[in-house]
Amino acid sequence: MIIPRVPVQHRRLLPDRRLSGPTPWVIAILMMLTLLAAAAGVGLARSANAIGEAIAGRVTVQIVTANPVTRAEQAAALRREAAAQPYVHGARNIEQSELLATLGQWLGSADGDDPVLKSLPLPALVDIDLVGGDRAGQLARLDALVDRVAPGARVIPHAEWLGPVARLIRSLAWVAGGLVLLMILASGAVVIMTARAALGTHYATIEMLHLIGATDRQIARLFQRRIAIDTAYGIALGTAVAAAILLLIGWQWSDVTAGLAATASLGPGGWALLLALPLLAIALAALTARQTLLAALKKIL
Repeated sequence: MIIPRVPVQHRRLLPDRRLSGPTPWVIAILMMLTLLAAAAGVGLARSANAIGEAIAGRVTVQIVTANPVTRAEQAAALRREAAAQPYVHGARNIEQSELLATLGQWLGSADGDDPVLKSLPLPALVDIDLVGGDRAGQLARLDALVDRVAPGARVIPHAEWLGPVARLIRSLAWVAGGLVLLMILASGAVVIMTARAALGTHYATIEMLHLIGATDRQIARLFQRRIAIDTAYGIALGTAVAAAILLLIGWQWSDVTAGLAATASLGPGGWALLLALPLLAIALAALTARQTLLAALKKIL
């Protein structure tokens, strides 16, 4: 039992003041940081997976033939040829208006209708999505197709330039997971120190209980209940603060609809993990306190 049952008359042997010592406040801070780090880790991991799935089979073919008419013909022919291949899921030509609008954002023309932009020799781009399977073999066959239809075109797998970003995000997710583990260990250390301090503070009470026939397990249940209640108060407080912060961040994050940030989310599994962590923390604190108390009581007498 996480919070053992203790007779009311026995509970009076220990002070019953809520949030009186430093333990609940330290546990609250650690619990808040644990939940925030866990949320960050889950969000980053899901973002890395989403990016990995998005770029795994995406390839862009860049056609740089000088003649604009030939360039457009090669792009159209490549799209048709690629779409007919069994290893291609889909292919589409990138319209020049899309390229002009994208360049306009960087060069100061919001609508992309600047005559200077239109005079630039822009390449023709074809986006190709490959089906799942042997990526290396698919890319080799696609290279051969591109060499035949549009000689001199460049095949650019998205994994070449977005792969390092996904790996970086995944590494940050592992770092967040490591922080969660360290804070769990720190919380356990706080519980151990609290249990030992409680035994030292109430040494006279423990001796009296031993003299009247109380066993180590009975005494351990008395202290375990007190420590478990203090820990539960701290965990509840830390969880409430972390929930408020996450809800505020989630509300602001809902306005992000584009870019890498839009791929970060907790999902049902992430929320379930965050809901389970406080319960697991209470159980771990009670178990740690019990084992520490029993081990220390054996050394007293």
